[in-house]
Amino acid sequence: GKIDFLFVISRYPGMQYFQKQLQSALPEFIATVQAKFVDFDYHIMVVDGDPYWGVSTCDDMCPEQCVPNYPCDYTPTACDKKMGAGVVFPAGDDASNKLCNVDPKRRYMVTGQADLAETFTCVAQVGSSGLDLMGDALTAAMHSNINDPGGCNPGFLRKDALLMVTLISNTFDQKGWPGSAGTPETWTEAVRKAKGGDLSAVVMLSILRAYPECHPEDRTCKMVKMFPYSLLADREDDYGLAFEKATDLVETACAGFIPPG
Repeated sequence: GKIDFLFVISRYPGMQYFQKQLQSALPEFIATVQAKFVDFDYHIMVVDGDPYWGVSTCDDMCPEQCVPNYPCDYTPTACDKKMGAGVVFPAGDDASNKLCNVDPKRRYMVTGQADLAETFTCVAQVGSSGLDLMGDALTAAMHSNINDPGGCNPGFLRKDALLMVTLISNTFDQKGWPGSAGTPETWTEAVRKAKGGDLSAVVMLSILRAYPECHPEDRTCKMVKMFPYSLLADREDDYGLAFEKATDLVETACAGFIPPG
């Protein structure tokens, strides 16, 4: 089988606490992937909820650093600055602030990635000095032009693979955020279209708040509940355990998944 893991991680201020919680859970994520999907051909990509790279104020101050280890000597590429493109060089407050060991031909990791845990930890540390446009980032990562040859993520999203999306944030993706043009319905439709109209080929995990009912301002929760295989987890809980529970849904989805012929 094939499975594409997409992580959408907020860069919103205050994410430093949750970044640390995420970092501590990443070994569990990798252990789960390697234990449950050892025979799978998998892709792993991280995108952040921000259409910009780094911190504009730091860029203006360079070569003086306004953030420890800020990479003033790095020139971001067009894909670094494109919403929905895989993260390979997180920059800003609490970010890795270095080029991660992803194959330079790709912006995502694949089966056989060298130092998978270390590389995943590097790209997932997106920092806490940006935006929280989670739904729009997900939508951008679904577009065919970003996944087709010539795009920033060519080959990441495969028609004959299951898709598992994990959204991690510390605040709601609210209507009216600067640049947030989508709705739970349009975000869902973008995923549906990317997966050939089959939402049962997708598993959704949102790590934010696990209310019995969605908070009125939690639009990602409303989106997640539109998918037949979905799980809501609380940002204060064990992320590794939440991920493991969600992968149980992957196994269920896999049993009924018929790749398009």
